[in-house]
Amino acid sequence: MLTKFQCDQETIAIRVPDDAIVYISKFPAADRTPAQCTQDALARPCGSSPLADLVRRRRAGNVVVVVSDITRPIPYATFLPNVLATIESAGVRREEILILIATGMHRSSSQDERRQILGGEIAAGYRIEDHDSTAADLVELPGKTWSGNTVRLNRRFVEAGFRIITGLVEPHFMAGFSGGRKSVCPGLANLATLSNFHGYEFLANPKACGGNLEGNPCHLESLSVARQIGVDFSLNVVLNNERQVLRAFAGELEASHEAACKFAASCVCPPVKRLADVAITSSGGYPLDTTFYQCVKGFVGCLPAVRPGGQIIAFGGCREGIGSSVYAQIMFQYSNRWKQFLSDISRGDQFFKDQWEFQMHARALERVGRENLHFLTPGIPQEQLAKLTVAGHTAKANEMEQRVQKLVDQAAGAGKVVAVFPEGPYCAPVEA
Repeated sequence: MLTKFQCDQETIAIRVPDDAIVYISKFPAADRTPAQCTQDALARPCGSSPLADLVRRRRAGNVVVVVSDITRPIPYATFLPNVLATIESAGVRREEILILIATGMHRSSSQDERRQILGGEIAAGYRIEDHDSTAADLVELPGKTWSGNTVRLNRRFVEAGFRIITGLVEPHFMAGFSGGRKSVCPGLANLATLSNFHGYEFLANPKACGGNLEGNPCHLESLSVARQIGVDFSLNVVLNNERQVLRAFAGELEASHEAACKFAASCVCPPVKRLADVAITSSGGYPLDTTFYQCVKGFVGCLPAVRPGGQIIAFGGCREGIGSSVYAQIMFQYSNRWKQFLSDISRGDQFFKDQWEFQMHARALERVGRENLHFLTPGIPQEQLAKLTVAGHTAKANEMEQRVQKLVDQAAGAGKVVAVFPEGPYCAPVEA
């Protein structure tokens, strides 16, 4: 059976056994345009009055619309104009609207990125600001989070007369699903809160995994922050394989997010049929696989379908290399010493930016071992790849298909159960 995978911006075809288990997303056909989906959601929201009615009764202050940054492939230009038009139709002047980019720990956006995120007209016509998790004027909330910590949030959001959050709902390998409450935490929180959210204790909990909200500490912490500050209206979208808006879910924070998660799960979280001896997965293709940091999501996402001691064959473009300089430093410092890394961060006396990615990576190492965790890429030199605690294989772009096929042929022997993940982390199997 010939199966096609995305690697960077190319498609590679790999022959796998005819009885291989194929995990792919199953989206219904689109029956409305993105604008129509959004307009319907705004007019008939979950658990709340329509957006226009709510905005007319807003508190004194700006209407703040929270959007995701460039790391999320949300086609805002296709539906955000409807949101803004609805707000303005309720009597809000354009100068009273602020678009706030929920960067979390990410860097600020450039003008070009704002145009990519929002479209040229919105980028040029509205006030836009980036959240800064280290800003001196963040506001401390009076209560405690689910974990018992204090939290400080973006002042513009706290002081807003009306708070709207927007986002994308898809499986998230730590928080269960993205979107909803994550726009507030980690999106608009201070550095200490973000460190706790991404810290060792949360991620050591096996319930902090893709497709699961029940008992998930990342979800519970994030939700507690969003509840505490109060969100007036939420809009989340689910995208299909063409990265187009397929469904929109609007209204009350929790009701709308739960509805979006339920729909997304029905499309992209198939139950595990039986544990595989060998898993073959892409890292989602471009732009998700631009760094090794992001490619980790591919070989962690398939873990529910892989038996202990099995093999994982993963690959990605890595056109931008390993990731941030801090992340690369962690990977080099603890090269092939992942157990020591876990021991060191478990003490809680130090926290490294991006440490959570290596902690999640360690889940794959615990399941199959370094020698069985194969990763192929044209984007990282072999001498660096050898330090990333995987069985690394550097291959030229035009050799990727041949090199992956050779590994598959070696691993998928007689009697082996093979699982295939053509979409990488975009399809996240869950235990039945």
